[in-house]
Amino acid sequence: MTPVELSRTVLHAVRRAVDGGELSVTVPERAVVTPPGPGGCGDYATNIALQLARPAGQPALRVAEILRPHLVDAEGVEDVVVTGPGFLNITLRAGADPAARLVREVRELGSAYGHSELLAGQVVTLRVPYDVRAEVVADALVRIVATQGGRVEVEHGEPVNLRPVPAPEDPAPLGPDAAQWALLHPAPHDRPRITADHLVQREANPLFRVRYAHARTRALTRNAARLGFTAEPGDPGDPGDPGDPGDPGAPGDPARTEAGVLVAALADHPRILAAAATHRAPDRLARHLVTVADAALPFLLTVLPRGEEKPSAAHRARLALAEAAGTVLAGGLSLLGIDAPDHL
Repeated sequence: MTPVELSRTVLHAVRRAVDGGELSVTVPERAVVTPPGPGGCGDYATNIALQLARPAGQPALRVAEILRPHLVDAEGVEDVVVTGPGFLNITLRAGADPAARLVREVRELGSAYGHSELLAGQVVTLRVPYDVRAEVVADALVRIVATQGGRVEVEHGEPVNLRPVPAPEDPAPLGPDAAQWALLHPAPHDRPRITADHLVQREANPLFRVRYAHARTRALTRNAARLGFTAEPGDPGDPGDPGDPGDPGAPGDPARTEAGVLVAALADHPRILAAAATHRAPDRLARHLVTVADAALPFLLTVLPRGEEKPSAAHRARLALAEAAGTVLAGGLSLLGIDAPDHL
């Protein structure tokens, strides 16, 4: 069960509680699931009970206890434990590994991962002023809306319905990729910065982090081939000899936590893509790519064997997860009209 599927499972539990008269709330559009925080347990945790406590007029702990049996009965869920002020900590059944499921989905769909028919048959008419930023945003929305089955028609004329804050100067000197990023990354109501910072190859530059993370995933695939192994979806923390702290997945191995953070970021991609399309907000996609890159970069350090280590199932699973991250980053950059080089 992927985090996206688990989020739907949580919402289904809320809906069952509402239909059964146990809760009187409006079922929210989404439920956030993340790796458990301090004091948590299991595979994932959700704060849905805290989110619903006020509208339900009940303490969050009580809401959590109402939702717990509905979640325990859900397919793929092994157990649910309530901790803290009302967090629901969910343990998935064996064979429901979220990382492997998500990686297989990304590998199967490729750049179409996150696409849907949410806007199927809908035509979105964008009337934009003669302004470079408005033109760039509209151009990106043509591609983003298409991922959800819709179609965009761009017109010039009144009344204008897409008018982001204009750039203070011509972004062309930044080059095509950095100029696109400078105009698309800020929210529409924010004035874009047209500065050389977008060209600097260091961590302070979000565009560099996104492109560098993508290039690193491609480099890992090449280096793994030289070591004689390829990617295979599985548990990225699958233990070898539990008594050997050097083995992937052994107690204390940070790869498990880092993999969980990356899986959660990748699993959120379909929701972000849908939101970017429906809210006409390519900046949401740009910021999400930064989130994916920032989750990927620490994890990528764990992919290849170190020292005398032999490639294991965990290394193959980690490589598969890294490649999935690269696919999402490349696909997202392409939708923004930005190149994703394999070497950087």
